[in-house]
Amino acid sequence: MTHAEMLPWEYLRQKPLGYKFRRQHPLGPFIADFYCHALKLVIEVDGSIHQLKDIKNWDKERQQMLEQEGLRFLRFTNGEVEKKLETVINNIEQYIININQLKP
Repeated sequence: MTHAEMLPWEYLRQKPLGYKFRRQHPLGPFIADFYCHALKLVIEVDGSIHQLKDIKNWDKERQQMLEQEGLRFLRFTNGEVEKKLETVINNIEQYIININQLKP
């Protein structure tokens, strides 16, 4: 794990709002940084390499394939995680709350 991945993992491993997250979780041929099966939520922390055109295009393609399988995505950059961790955590919590409000 990178330093930027370790920061949200310290939060996610505590089962936020009662949801278990796994790190470096396989999804078919792909590996998600973090995954919650109950929410079908993938959280990705993207380093600077993800700004390269080819990598960015592959990320988009991979995400679309997984979204077709019913998965949801949250993406954050290393910079967001390292400089604004509290905001990232608040965004994750708000996203989980919003998902739960959509459930019947």
